[in-house]
Amino acid sequence: MYINAQELAKKGEIIFSIDEMTGIQALERLYPDKPIQPGSCTKIEFEYKRNGTQTLIAGRNVATGEVIAKCRQTRNECDFLDFIKMLEKENPEVSRIHVVLDNLNIHISESLVKYVAKVTKRKDDLGKKGKKGILQSIKTREKFLTNPDHKIVFHYTPKHASWMNQIEIWFGILNNKVIKRGSFPSISDLKKKIVAFIDYYNKTMAKPFKWTYAGAVLEGH
Repeated sequence: MYINAQELAKKGEIIFSIDEMTGIQALERLYPDKPIQPGSCTKIEFEYKRNGTQTLIAGRNVATGEVIAKCRQTRNECDFLDFIKMLEKENPEVSRIHVVLDNLNIHISESLVKYVAKVTKRKDDLGKKGKKGILQSIKTREKFLTNPDHKIVFHYTPKHASWMNQIEIWFGILNNKVIKRGSFPSISDLKKKIVAFIDYYNKTMAKPFKWTYAGAVLEGH
């Protein structure tokens, strides 16, 4: 999917790498940092005040590198569905949206199946959660959500392989550039700085990652 992202984009199909960054703390440093001095690096105050946490739901366009995101208080089924709806709404011109993500339960939910059926204009009976049909179990819902004929197609990474999701690389960038050394007097300040960085990143830094992993089995494993 990553290697073919550019070609798919030419055909009107886009790929988003999506995940949630949870528990982002709005830590307020109690004293200012000590600036860099000759022979000494910047010293960051280790005492801080906790001002709450945020969850960031983010998607990275694999072909362009641009990021779309939402800050939320929670990470639940409704939050994730709202993000997918936003993604679909902001890309009305595309013929298909591919989503790379892990198999967390909120990523394989009943509401997500119903929404994909709606945008794909499927009229068949979806069944009932825990009872029958497409909605019966995680396995049946996952099979439906990975159907390549749908308007939105989900591609789930293997268990214990979060490194295969490109958004994890971008989360590392966000952490190093904004969160790690930041001081945030409130949750609103944290959100404001995250949103400002995303805007700056999309305008000046966004580009496709060079993905070199080809999926070959390592010798001896």
